[in-house]
Amino acid sequence: MNTFSRHRVRPPLTSISVWTLAVLVACLGLHSLWAYLTPRAPHVADALAGGLLAAAATALGTVPVMFSQTLSEKVQDTMFGFGAGVMLAACAFSLVVPGIAAASALGYGAWGAGGIVGAALLIGAAALLLMDRLLPHEHFIKGKEGLETRRLRRTWLFVIAIALHNVPEGLAIGVSYVGSDPVRGTALATGIAIQDVPEGLVVSLALLAAGYRRSFAVALGMLSGLVEPLGALVGAVVVGWSASLLPWGLGFAAGAMLFVISHEIIPESHRKGHEVYATCGLMLGFVLMMLLDTALA
Repeated sequence: MNTFSRHRVRPPLTSISVWTLAVLVACLGLHSLWAYLTPRAPHVADALAGGLLAAAATALGTVPVMFSQTLSEKVQDTMFGFGAGVMLAACAFSLVVPGIAAASALGYGAWGAGGIVGAALLIGAAALLLMDRLLPHEHFIKGKEGLETRRLRRTWLFVIAIALHNVPEGLAIGVSYVGSDPVRGTALATGIAIQDVPEGLVVSLALLAAGYRRSFAVALGMLSGLVEPLGALVGAVVVGWSASLLPWGLGFAAGAMLFVISHEIIPESHRKGHEVYATCGLMLGFVLMMLLDTALA
């Protein structure tokens, strides 16, 4: 965002306790749901577990904020670039390529399979664009966007922005577990979890810099990761209804992730003049995710 408030925003102690309790209750609820789904719908349970792994990684990333609030802008931009690289490789190797293969297995030719995944990709990007235009939210660097931002507290603008960022990741994890190759879903979940560690750190630091108390920034950063298991559930359940939906679901998730990469992560990592660091981080993230996907698949 353009400017940060110089004073600390101090939410009441009860508010902080509510956020902490919300994180605990949500985690317990998702764990109970996983135990219920395991014998009944294994692929949905696996998707939920993958989403929980990503959420745990996000929570892990917030831990350093409890002890220190210093992180150079170069390091932050490198982390943003690293996350973009992981997501780019995931789009290519975990979503687009398997999507085309799934469409081919359904009997479509090369043009038909590519057309289905391409159309789904554009639909996914359009869905995220629509959400970006309609939902008020606040970027960490660019500032406020969307409709009626004046009516919402600044905290909720951050929450909506985080949700917009994490929903495609959750959907991608869920969709990747549908089909005959759950190992590919594990590779994708692992890659996203790796990039979620620095993401959780950056989110909490941004909230801290915006004026919120350390405990509040950490709790909200942890809670932001819970969007991913919920997205994984939706992706696995919807695409699991029919095999014909698999290439559409994979393409949709890829399009949503590509939109976030191009519209959110890369611009934010290049706004402070650290393009080289961000690009190096992107290359490292891409190679790491490529290796995870090709080695584990």
